[in-house]
Amino acid sequence: MTVHEADLETLRVQLGREPRGVVDVAARCVCGRPTVVRTAPRLPDGSPFPTTYYLTHPAAVRGCSTLEAEHLMEDFNRRLVAEPDLAAAYASAHADYLARRAELGIPEEIAGVSAGGMPTRVKCLHALLAHTLAVGRGINPIGDLTLEALGERGLWDPAHCHC
Repeated sequence: MTVHEADLETLRVQLGREPRGVVDVAARCVCGRPTVVRTAPRLPDGSPFPTTYYLTHPAAVRGCSTLEAEHLMEDFNRRLVAEPDLAAAYASAHADYLARRAELGIPEEIAGVSAGGMPTRVKCLHALLAHTLAVGRGINPIGDLTLEALGERGLWDPAHCHC
């Protein structure tokens, strides 16, 4: 995927600010607008930035915020403690995230830090969903579960345009 000037303009509108460090559009709405961007691990001002996959689609962002307000993260954190297979898959998602970010560089300040609370807790559904949308289902189990919860609650579905 590539980033075009039209993508950057859409991102400005979606984010309400100038996008920073965008290297790629990692996932798009069915209408073609950006949904997730892949961001450099070091921003243009030199700041380290661990969130490689950044959710930008306003409806998806709102949906994740609603799930967080409904305390879904606490449910997922309890499941990570109670379900060893889920915890192992989540740890693998952390390794996947780090490997994909390493393709873009490895700032020492964020070495070993991925996003969303990985590998041991759930801290940000937005980041975990972005990982799933960027790399596909089956890599990040909490991102996958977040996507399912969004659909079940009618909050957002990537198969339909919500722009």
